[in-house]
Amino acid sequence: MKKWGLTTMILFTVILACGVQKGTVVQKYSIEQFYQNLNIYGGSFSSDESRLLVTSNETGIYNVFALPVDGSEPRQLTSSEKESYFALSYFPTDNRILFQADQGGNENDHLYLLNTDGKIIDLTPTENAKSSFFGWSRDQKNCFYISNKRNPQYFDLYEAPVATITDPATHHLIYENKDGYDIGSLSKNKKHLALVKTITTTNNELYLYNLENKTIAHISEHTGDAEFTPQFFDLANEHLYFLTNENSEFKYLATYNLETQENETVFETDWDVWYAYNSYNEKYQVIGVNEDAKTAITVIDLATHKKVTMPNIENSSISSISISKNEEWIRLTASSSATPSNIYVYNFESKALNKLTNTLNPEINQADLVEGKVVRFKSFDGLKIPAIYYQPHSADATNRAPALVSVHGGPGGQSRVRYSAMIQYLVNHDYAVLAVNNRGSSGYGKSFYKMDDRNHGDLDLKDCIAGKNFLQQQRKISAEKIGIIGGSYGGYMVMAALAFAPEEFDVGVNMFGVTNWLRTLKSIPPYWESFRQALYAELGDPFSADSVRLYEISPLFHTENVTKPLLVLQGANDPRVLQVESDEIVASVRKNGVPVEYVLFDDEGHGFLKKENEIKGYGQVKKFLDTYLKGEQQ
Repeated sequence: MKKWGLTTMILFTVILACGVQKGTVVQKYSIEQFYQNLNIYGGSFSSDESRLLVTSNETGIYNVFALPVDGSEPRQLTSSEKESYFALSYFPTDNRILFQADQGGNENDHLYLLNTDGKIIDLTPTENAKSSFFGWSRDQKNCFYISNKRNPQYFDLYEAPVATITDPATHHLIYENKDGYDIGSLSKNKKHLALVKTITTTNNELYLYNLENKTIAHISEHTGDAEFTPQFFDLANEHLYFLTNENSEFKYLATYNLETQENETVFETDWDVWYAYNSYNEKYQVIGVNEDAKTAITVIDLATHKKVTMPNIENSSISSISISKNEEWIRLTASSSATPSNIYVYNFESKALNKLTNTLNPEINQADLVEGKVVRFKSFDGLKIPAIYYQPHSADATNRAPALVSVHGGPGGQSRVRYSAMIQYLVNHDYAVLAVNNRGSSGYGKSFYKMDDRNHGDLDLKDCIAGKNFLQQQRKISAEKIGIIGGSYGGYMVMAALAFAPEEFDVGVNMFGVTNWLRTLKSIPPYWESFRQALYAELGDPFSADSVRLYEISPLFHTENVTKPLLVLQGANDPRVLQVESDEIVASVRKNGVPVEYVLFDDEGHGFLKKENEIKGYGQVKKFLDTYLKGEQQ
């Protein structure tokens, strides 16, 4: 037998090393460590532009903080231990604060004033009513908000004088919404109001209401499906800026001239324009684009019409910005799928960039986290499905990782390239995650968005199964250990998978998911009234012959098929997916002798906000997966 020479041995060793591609050993972090990261967002400037108003969960629950732009220590402004408080705005000319909060996750938000002496006053105290901040008047003397306190089904527009804002009797109804419009934008001179009438989830109409003479004009006459979303009126009160996908797959920015009644396209690209606004004195225009599940920001100097160069932030991309009134400073929020969002301030003139937050727990080495990668795979009919793929550093061809197909909420939501503590926790503990954007997801054109209409539990489920097939083709994935996880509509997809394709996935994790479409569609919150018929057009009318199909696609009525282990998480105060949905699915599946775990949170709604509940709930997810997907003995 011929002996191998040294060169041959080296070459063979190199080939082996390249072929095996050993996984990287990383430090494992506890669920507590992941939820010691800070979630900080927002950032409106104070009147003197020395501070930003932000929302932070540093205390374990969301509270309001002031963040000095010079980088000094933040100051906690509220100290709630029960309800989450969400920052809205400083008052235009003083240091009072506006914030909002609901009760236990019931989504009936009230607006609150925080005085400089620390006293909190409920500005919209009507019980069981929902109110939302709409903005300040140009002269800074009035606050606008929308509320359904007059009629639970519809939102009206109110004006509250800043001088007497604590007295609800002085709040004036300036637009009474009797016809189920969605309120869009208000002109700076308070003369015109942009309104939207929803027809279906892919078709609406845009109207212009004159607040002085009480007349309304239809300004979006079109053929075929098109959406129109008001953004803002210009300072001259001459143009309404709006988004639309009329005659296009994607939304673009356009203007409507109030005098000539003509439209003009302002900005378009091969992705949806997500939002747009002008800075306070219209020096800059900000445009956000939903570019392949990631926000791309463009800032345009309106004097030169040239793009403004934004600072480069290492390992992160800018996801949102806010420009100060004097138009010298800009608040930047930047993150990645492996980096929690951080807030920066940037000076347009000096180009100075100052980082104000460090949200990643210092005990966690960022190199141990995993960046999500945008991938695409073919579904059963050849349609390409986009997804975000997270592969554990530890995975290799000899140490294959168990995996999860993750499904977003909606219908019509989108899995995005963003930081998720739960996903990073699972990936850090050797689970791969494929966050699918099945047909019906937003962000990929209106044709793709419509593809799941009246096909829920069927074509969208087949896309998720195709995602599982994609994972099985990855040489670093354990093909026989793949589960499915999701919340809300994603929770429905979990139950649909276990009930209608019971052999496809090995386990399911359902977080506040719909299981009985008949009940859910009949019990939607009253303030969804303007959207009700559009929802019925997409899913089916439970009060019509559609009820037969809705029964057939509701997993609750097919639980005899469920044979794989199930974990259910639910908030008791959820107004969208009622607790009874999860109660019934758990009881029914348990009759099959299938392992079922149920975690109920008495103080949460549609999603979990308190750190202790996230630690408990998502920690239980890993324990469940370790037992029933990895097969580890507990």
